[in-house]
Amino acid sequence: MSKKRDTGFPTQDAIVAFVRTHPGKIGTREIAREFGLKNADRIELKRILRELADAGTIAKRGKTIAEPLALPPTLIVDVTGRDSDGELIATPAEWDEVASGPAPKIRIHVPRRPAAGTAAGVGDRALLRIEKLESEGDTASYLGRVTKVLDQSRPRLLGIFRKLPDGGGRLIPVDKKQAGRGELNISKADSGGAEDGDLVSVDLVRTRGYGLASGKVKERLGSLATEKAVSLIAIHSHEIPQAFSPEALREAEAAKQATLAGREDWRDVPLVTIDPPDAKDHDDAVYAEPDPDPANKGGMVVIVAIADVAFYVRPGSALDHDALIRGNSVYFPDRVVPMLPERISNNLCSLVPGEARGALAVRMVIGPDGRKRSHSFHRILMRSAAKLNYAQAQAAIDGRPDDTTGPILEPILKPLYAAYDLVKLARDERDPLDLDIPERKILLKADGTVDRVIVPQRLDAHKLIEEFMILANVAAAEMLEKKALPLIYRVHDEPTLEKVHNLQEFLKTLDMPFAKSGALRPSLFNSVLAKVKGHDSEPLVNEVVLRSQAQAEYSSENYGHFGLNLRRYAHFTSPIRRYADLIVHRALIRGLGLGEGALPDTETVETLAEVAAQISVTERRAMKAERETADRLIAHFLADRIGATFQGRISGVTRAGLFVKLADTGADGLIPIRTLGTEYFNYDEARHALVGTRSGAMHTLGDVVDVRLVEAAPVAGALRFELLSEGHVERRSQRREARGDRSAGIGRNTGGRSAKGVSKGPSTKPAKPPKKIKLGRNARLKAKAAQGNTTNSNAGASTAGKPKKRKGK
Repeated sequence: MSKKRDTGFPTQDAIVAFVRTHPGKIGTREIAREFGLKNADRIELKRILRELADAGTIAKRGKTIAEPLALPPTLIVDVTGRDSDGELIATPAEWDEVASGPAPKIRIHVPRRPAAGTAAGVGDRALLRIEKLESEGDTASYLGRVTKVLDQSRPRLLGIFRKLPDGGGRLIPVDKKQAGRGELNISKADSGGAEDGDLVSVDLVRTRGYGLASGKVKERLGSLATEKAVSLIAIHSHEIPQAFSPEALREAEAAKQATLAGREDWRDVPLVTIDPPDAKDHDDAVYAEPDPDPANKGGMVVIVAIADVAFYVRPGSALDHDALIRGNSVYFPDRVVPMLPERISNNLCSLVPGEARGALAVRMVIGPDGRKRSHSFHRILMRSAAKLNYAQAQAAIDGRPDDTTGPILEPILKPLYAAYDLVKLARDERDPLDLDIPERKILLKADGTVDRVIVPQRLDAHKLIEEFMILANVAAAEMLEKKALPLIYRVHDEPTLEKVHNLQEFLKTLDMPFAKSGALRPSLFNSVLAKVKGHDSEPLVNEVVLRSQAQAEYSSENYGHFGLNLRRYAHFTSPIRRYADLIVHRALIRGLGLGEGALPDTETVETLAEVAAQISVTERRAMKAERETADRLIAHFLADRIGATFQGRISGVTRAGLFVKLADTGADGLIPIRTLGTEYFNYDEARHALVGTRSGAMHTLGDVVDVRLVEAAPVAGALRFELLSEGHVERRSQRREARGDRSAGIGRNTGGRSAKGVSKGPSTKPAKPPKKIKLGRNARLKAKAAQGNTTNSNAGASTAGKPKKRKGK
């Protein structure tokens, strides 16, 4: 099938996509062969390649053409080992190999006399300044210089204690990599009183050249018979700090309530909080009224007030140090690991009704067209008029007010919704990425076990708060840029050419054109989503479009927010739970001369780049921990239902098999390819399908299927299914035309041991060049590693806002 444009040559996008999907030694000859070019076409091809290289889109090293690696100049890394010359090698921390391919290697430059706090070793996490290496044949792509060692390696393991008759025991590690190295022996004297089934933290005592390594129980964390221990697995395995330093706790206890000193008195403004019903802290409040300015007839004034966390958490304090290490709060179904002590987050900075609280407020003037005309920031003392939840506010607007909402319906709630109706006009004109991905919530019983999994209804009340938070975030970024002050942006890059190319190939299988011309815009993806609205393929296309998006992150340099279709964006609305917001508050206080707690003059773009790198890592850490805990809870919930049948949807297709997401719980599990039938299967990358070579039966991403639960592994949070549904069959001519030469032969186990075991969820890894493989005994572990982030990994496109509250993307 030709991949040429009308002039006879491939498009630049197609060339770049081919280079990115074929890492290794490819050159002009391989590209010409791929696109069917003749010798006479080589001059034009070389000209196109030269243009791409000049633009930095590809890199030419001799006769080899490759994708140029692009890492930020400052980033956090994990020191993973040494090269053949004994030099330290590192990789970016929390690197997502599924979404981004193999992690680039960074060789660490070790000076003869390292400065204090910069002597890194294998296993450490460190902050580096890096530069690109251009030397050919180097095993590393970058050279890094350590600016700070963030975490020293500790030989401590987390696992399940299994008691032996002699009183000692064995440790079964919960980490898959450690589990592959075998169990640990725990002597009776070193067991620390652990009981069978306890989750324990163990110090590695010694290793031997033969037999089992030995360990000593350091801490008993709980029993896996309780759900509490399930979240502890993620907390400890990801090293999420739980305890605050004594100094931070003392500072929190000594903090005094904010007064009118240095503030405007807004206690008569009837601001209200609207949050989830189970929210413990309330850090944002809203108010709206018609604009009295006759020059803005039909316009509204919207006020967003945010708890003044910067007043209590001063730069360089112990509270500040602990907050930066955490980076953000982490939310589990049974607990919250907060960024700040409860004295701050649930008391002094919680905007509870009837209590005077300090806040940083933005007053925004909205025109009748819904666009923000102006804004101003104020440091205020406020008093919340009411505490509402989303359903409560929505019920009042829908004609069902209660005792709380009845008195405030006309003066407060209706103006808020009128302002939202205006803001929605500008939002629709901006046309941000509009994905429809259901978010599931795990509800627990009083005893901490899983009760059920629900998909909360998305109300206009949710959207109102979200749009007001986005407006406030934009206003903060604009104000700081106007003042020429350094800040941390919330950025979201556009999809890579490779992912766009893969999406185009997928949409072809649905006979849906995706003609990219000019710059990428969210509207291009929205047009695709609109075409499948209400059709059977809607969930599938939403999922594939989501996987094509980049991941949002924090940066001291601005390159816009693609998902929201905004040129500048910063997080301002949740300083209780996000350190980035605290930085923005401090910068506003400094730039506007609002008093104490300002960003120090020593903070520059360079220093904030380090902070942005660190909190981007902690954000990804939190996302992984939350996802893994949900997986484990669901696996516990289903562990006693082995043999039961469920309906689900194929959520991932890989060479290892099919991943299925259950309809009722959202749980993901693996159907190994060896269990699909008696025939040989082809993996069709373009159609995200496994195709039987004899019958032509297809199992495609998005198919609704019936499955039987075969195995549940609660500690790993993994499920294995058996497929009960038959595959669908295409006409042979259609199959041959759609497949072309894109199929990779994958078959049943014909020798050796096949992929066996369970896995957590769908793979989003870009497929490698088609080749036939047989699944060996390591295939299960590789399938597990191929899992990676699904919905939540692309935070910039859908969930880049207030954690768990969906406020401000």
